Amino acid sequence: MKFSLVIDGILPVNISNFDLNLLRVLDALLRERNVSRAAERLSLSQPAVSNALNRLRELLGDPLLVRVGRAMQPTPRALALEAPIRAALRQIEQSLVMGEGFDPARSRQRFTIALTDYVELICMPQLLQQLAEEAPGVKIAIRHLSPSLPAAALDQGELDLVLGRFESIPKRFSSRRWMSESLRLVARRDHPHVQEAPDLSGFLRLRHLWVHGGQTKGMVDQWLGEQGLARDIVYTTPNYLQAAHIVAGTDLTVVLPARLAQHFARLLPLQVQSLPFALGPFHLDLVSVAQREDDEALQWLVERLMVIGRS
Repeated sequence: MKFSLVIDGILPVNISNFDLNLLRVLDALLRERNVSRAAERLSLSQPAVSNALNRLRELLGDPLLVRVGRAMQPTPRALALEAPIRAALRQIEQSLVMGEGFDPARSRQRFTIALTDYVELICMPQLLQQLAEEAPGVKIAIRHLSPSLPAAALDQGELDLVLGRFESIPKRFSSRRWMSESLRLVARRDHPHVQEAPDLSGFLRLRHLWVHGGQTKGMVDQWLGEQGLARDIVYTTPNYLQAAHIVAGTDLTVVLPARLAQHFARLLPLQVQSLPFALGPFHLDLVSVAQREDDEALQWLVERLMVIGRS
């Protein structure tokens, strides 16, 4: 019996004569865009990876990666193959792991998670403590999260999980409500104009720092704009950690998520006050690829994160 591989409408390839190990090489090359780095990722020699690339080019009838200056750029066909091949390799790996059963105490898996520095500060210390007790061999790699959901990175297997606030989540992803959060005003303890929670006019007289997180307008400024009002933002930063330290040493104020505000107030000479208007909560979601609902290892990690979100 002969089998054929059809990917995204590309002409079928007869896989009865196709070395499926070549797919691992192609995946590594598409990730690294460099033969030497792909060889290192695969624990192979550079000549072995070059030979595999030549075989792939012959079998698929396409150059796949072409040199542009010092870099290698994938051809349109290679880009079309990238996501399906990565998904297929991930499915094979998951099937093998499921057959053995997931043992956190013995696992050496590495999970890559995208989140903001805010979520990292309030979540990761607890998670790392749990991993030290239950799964000391498990590794975590963090990537910075932009305001939009990194759908392509999830689809291609570059990310295992994403934890953040998103306006919409495509139906092909699995999502869970991780935590609901509100906002608070933070100022240094001896701030001359913040001795108690300010009213709206007092809030507008303050000089503000804004943590933008890549957004063009946050919840506070959205609400103020709808009222025909604006606050005096004199400093903008993408970083929550720097924001708290700057506010602790100046007369600037900042609006932070409540959990983060309380965290910094325990470490720095800061006070936390209510806002003079009701914005309601915002929500953080835990997102993964829907096909990985049966991934025992990933779901084990998800459950630990969900417990932290509820704490």
